[in-house]
Amino acid sequence: MVAKWLVKTEPSECGIDDFARQPEGVIPWDGVRNYQARNFLAKMQVGDLVFIYHSSCKRIGIAGIVRVVKCAYPDPSQFNPESPYYDPKSTAEKPRWQAVDLQFERKLPALISLDTLKAMPELSELALVRRGSRLSVMPVSDAEWQQILHLVD
Repeated sequence: MVAKWLVKTEPSECGIDDFARQPEGVIPWDGVRNYQARNFLAKMQVGDLVFIYHSSCKRIGIAGIVRVVKCAYPDPSQFNPESPYYDPKSTAEKPRWQAVDLQFERKLPALISLDTLKAMPELSELALVRRGSRLSVMPVSDAEWQQILHLVD
C-alpha cells in the first residue's frame, strides 16, 4: 500500500520547480532536524507519494507531488562540518538523522493555499492545519490526500 506524506520546504532552497526542472532526476531530502519528522522519514517506502508544501515564502501552500525513490539512509549533511545541517554528535556508527530520495511526479495546476486547507472540515485532523504544529514531515491519510486532490483535479 502506498503511503502519503507532506513535506515543507522553502522554495528558495528546494521547491517543486527544482524537481520539475529535472523530472528524471533524484533530489535527496535532507536537513531534517526534528526527531518526530526524522521518524516519519524513516517510515517512508519506495513508491510513497509526497505533497511538496512551500513555506516561509510569499505564496504558502501545496505546490506539487513527488515520489519516494529511495528509503531512509543516514543524512550525509550531518557529517559535513561545512553544512548548515552539520551535527557534531552524529557519527557514522550512530547517525542521528535520515534522508530520503525524491523524484518529480507533477506540479499542481494551482497552488493550494494554507487558508484553503484550513477551511476544509475534512482536513481538521491533518497536522498541517492544527494549531501549533510545526512539523516539516507529516503523514497524510488516504482520505485527506483525496480531499486535497479534489481541489485541483
